[in-house]
Amino acid sequence: MSKLSTILGLNARTQQFAYKYNSKRGKVIADSKIQTDRALSTAGVPHPKIYKKFRDPKDVLDFDWMKLPDKFALKPSRGLGGQGIVVIKKRSADGKGWFTTQKEKVTPNDLKLHTLDILEGAYSMGNEPDVAFIQEYVGRHKAFRRWAYRGTPDIRIIVFNKVPIMAMLRLPTKESGGRANLHQGALGVGVDIATGITTRAIWHGEQIINKPGTDTKLRGIKIPDWNLILSTAVAAQEASHLGYAGVDIVVHPEKGPMVLELNAQPGLQIQLANMEGLKKRLERVEDLDVVDAEHGIRIAKALFAGRFADRARMAEGVMTIGTEEEIKVVSGEGKKVKTLAKIDTGAWRSSIDKTFAKENGLLNRENILWKKVVKSAFGSEVRPVINIRFYLAGRRINTIASVSNRKGLKKLIIIGRRDLQGFLVKANDQTR
Repeated sequence: MSKLSTILGLNARTQQFAYKYNSKRGKVIADSKIQTDRALSTAGVPHPKIYKKFRDPKDVLDFDWMKLPDKFALKPSRGLGGQGIVVIKKRSADGKGWFTTQKEKVTPNDLKLHTLDILEGAYSMGNEPDVAFIQEYVGRHKAFRRWAYRGTPDIRIIVFNKVPIMAMLRLPTKESGGRANLHQGALGVGVDIATGITTRAIWHGEQIINKPGTDTKLRGIKIPDWNLILSTAVAAQEASHLGYAGVDIVVHPEKGPMVLELNAQPGLQIQLANMEGLKKRLERVEDLDVVDAEHGIRIAKALFAGRFADRARMAEGVMTIGTEEEIKVVSGEGKKVKTLAKIDTGAWRSSIDKTFAKENGLLNRENILWKKVVKSAFGSEVRPVINIRFYLAGRRINTIASVSNRKGLKKLIIIGRRDLQGFLVKANDQTR
């Protein structure tokens, strides 16, 4: 696990992020699935359709339940932890009822009674009166069939300042009753933010490698439509008026990613699933001027990628390099440009000479992630931070680099220790 200082606790989540960045309007939207539906509809963000809303008992008794489709979900608007949700999978052969995802038969009378319980507040916070609704059935995408038990998996993404910060795939189990709820026994699987490939997994807060009771590995699951999932999550955060949000997304087998739910104070077990702290990641993007979803996703991939890729590189074995190495930098036109680089384990981030970057098409507007102000004895200067790809000792490295003036220096690029995982640097005198 990461250092304690990088972990986000309950108080820090509430005071430093949820309370500070989430508006009152945003909290109202997140606390009500009906309000969430309205906000997402207005913004054009894909989400499951609502077929019918029930606000009072008369609505329930007057409704023709047999006109409902073969598949649907009955939910409370202000329900907590998946409680009170009934998911219908198919109509019964006699045409007088349905079967749930747990193969239990229900009749219209069963659904009426359950809906009346919802209206009375049986599943809402503080048992306050609630609204019930019938929602489109999403189902299970074929990509998750090996890992999910009956129910629909979802992807929880923490989005802050238009940047996807961390992601977790939640897989229903037999214990959870087909629900993607960790407290009920679902699996939480960390996801590499750049690739959409799963890395680590937890069950009841403990690290696991395989799906319980099987030899099926949970690492290496490729989540479909990953870029679209990330852009949908950011769009939902913007539509919700929440600066800091947990966005739950499901992947419809035919329609693709849809927003299922919004959370103003998302749970923190996502840190265990990723074995990474949220606090440091949040602080790194807190003051950035993020233009739009595309920009936020590029920042996320540049800053938070690497866990999955690093392990892949480590599997190749440790390679010894010197403090001065010839590398090949991929230019804006895709050409490989040779240059000498300084291997500097004293620096965290890599940096590149401004003139070299400009000459090789790396300072194009679309390649600049953000700009930072750097203070030195010579005053303050604004330095761009860019995406960069280069080959070191035959290995391709995708990373970010700050742009500075290294005119007159022998090495036009410094490679920091952030990009040296899987390498052993041979100790000798480092030069400029």
